[in-house]
Amino acid sequence: MTEEPFRALLEAAPDAMVIVDDDGVIRLINAQTETLFGYPRSELLGRPVEILVPHRFRDQHPGHRLGYSANQQVRPMGANLELYGLRKDGAEFPVEISLSPLQTPDGLLISAAVRDVSERKAAEARFRALLEAAPDAIVIVDDCGTIQLVNAQTEALFGYRREELLGHQVEILVPQRFHHHHPSHRHGYVDNRRVRPMGAGLDLYGLRKDGAEFPVEISLSPLETPDGTLVSAAIRDVSERKAAEAQLAELYEQQRHVALTLQRSLMGSPAPLPGMDASHRYFPARQGPGVGGDWFDLIALGGGRVGVLIGDVMGRGLEAAAVMGQLRSASHALAKTGMPPWQLMRALDAVVSELPDQLVTCCYLILDPDDSALTVCSAGHLPVLLVDPTGQVRRLPVPVSVPLGVGEVPHQETRLTVPPTSVLALYTDGLVETPTSDIEEQIDALAIALEKATADTPCLEASADAVLAALLPDAQDYADDVTLLLARIPPAPVTAVSALLPAQPVSVGAGRRFLRRTLEDWDCGNLTDTACLLTSELLTNSVRHACDPLRLRLRRTRDELHIEVCDGSPVLPHARAAAPDEESGRGLALLDQLAATWGTLPTQEGKAVWFSLPLPGPAQLQEEPAAEVRTTDRNGWA
Repeated sequence: MTEEPFRALLEAAPDAMVIVDDDGVIRLINAQTETLFGYPRSELLGRPVEILVPHRFRDQHPGHRLGYSANQQVRPMGANLELYGLRKDGAEFPVEISLSPLQTPDGLLISAAVRDVSERKAAEARFRALLEAAPDAIVIVDDCGTIQLVNAQTEALFGYRREELLGHQVEILVPQRFHHHHPSHRHGYVDNRRVRPMGAGLDLYGLRKDGAEFPVEISLSPLETPDGTLVSAAIRDVSERKAAEAQLAELYEQQRHVALTLQRSLMGSPAPLPGMDASHRYFPARQGPGVGGDWFDLIALGGGRVGVLIGDVMGRGLEAAAVMGQLRSASHALAKTGMPPWQLMRALDAVVSELPDQLVTCCYLILDPDDSALTVCSAGHLPVLLVDPTGQVRRLPVPVSVPLGVGEVPHQETRLTVPPTSVLALYTDGLVETPTSDIEEQIDALAIALEKATADTPCLEASADAVLAALLPDAQDYADDVTLLLARIPPAPVTAVSALLPAQPVSVGAGRRFLRRTLEDWDCGNLTDTACLLTSELLTNSVRHACDPLRLRLRRTRDELHIEVCDGSPVLPHARAAAPDEESGRGLALLDQLAATWGTLPTQEGKAVWFSLPLPGPAQLQEEPAAEVRTTDRNGWA
């Protein structure tokens, strides 16, 4: 290379260029050297290069220079050392120096490219100050996972001195059980680097020098540097927060358990009814407080009739559960009086209207299996589904009025004839309502699931499970209470007879004779005296205080004998205290003493008064003689 082109290249270099000989004497410089160090060219040429080195380094500098001359290669000078230059005015400044050997006819020269890194060092100082001021432990690693930088919080958190961490793999801070997966996670972040939390949704742990593990949160950030991409990890000890969360979770579970226990005790579980095949499912919500206002009930009304009720208090939490408990108790008590569905809804509406800001949907139906009749009233509730004996599913054609609590809107009841052995399905909105689907479509999906489930098995328990599995595949994510009640309409009993009688005194004797003949045919002669006494009381009362039509209905189940007297008067009987010399007024007392159960029911024509007697088992028939009871036509009720 000729001298002129070389000088031109030297002047065009972006850095200060200083060329010295084997003795360290400056032979060439460029204009950038004059600017950087503040010397004119004439004051540097021929001078030892140590003129540009601070006094505190001059004793060591010749040794470094000679060491380089002995092992010539292009490389940075003083790797991992802090290098400084000295200006003419005596000011020191940080530099980076790259050395290169130059072979010339006059011998070996050494070229030093000198760059002022004052701004970069100042930025690094600011960065380090920010790093030390950070509230979290900061660990900076390269793409190989080697720790390049930590702050004082890292030392305090992990228990290592800084020099024990720098240059080591970051896995030194990770529990042994995670070592297998950690490098792959680290490489995955390097390949797709962005500011984000590490291990979102996972429990992360750090490892102290003493071997103790502790829960952490880690936020990752990429750092682009001239030496490549580094990864900064901000690490926070969350031991106290995790402990507080665990305490809150335990407290929440305790409160949820208390709430669920309260709700279940308020809702109760209907006792099995003889001759009634039913299955029910209730699941509290898996989100939020886990309690709500769903309830259901099966109520024996006498004479084989069954009341079926389902309701849903709008809203969630203990308040909804408390309201549910009030309404369930009230509805059960009202239903036991035998009032018709429309009247029960009106009574419940009055209760709800007195509660602040409450709305309740409810459906009540009375099933009379002897007549295959269903009387239904719905206050804003979802449609009742019916699976007929052929397996077809349809919605019951029942008008739906407004929810309870709106007030001043009559609730209309409907009487339907339904095929025996059909299955009724009542449910709450938690089973069919989702945020992403139309409720009508979900009811249709319920009908399809119900049709398939009842076709696959006659067992209602298995059918209920199949329906829930189809409608709620995620059993751990109920957003609302889920209630499903399946009830099979019993077949009409073959042991049921009735007799129409005029409302005249002769009907009392005619009714007794009809009863005796029937009980003899049914092999229930041991119950004849008691049954005749109580039936005489009922018929006498109807003849004295009621009007046509008068009907005596007898019904035998596997366990009980049911006797019912219907008349045309809506006035229900009530007890009174009879004086010792009175011949009437003791009918209710006889029923209380001799009947297993008894009750009254309003009917479309008037009322029905019924009682039941248990059928004795074979052992009782052999051991217990029939009681001798004298019947009379004179005792009745005022």
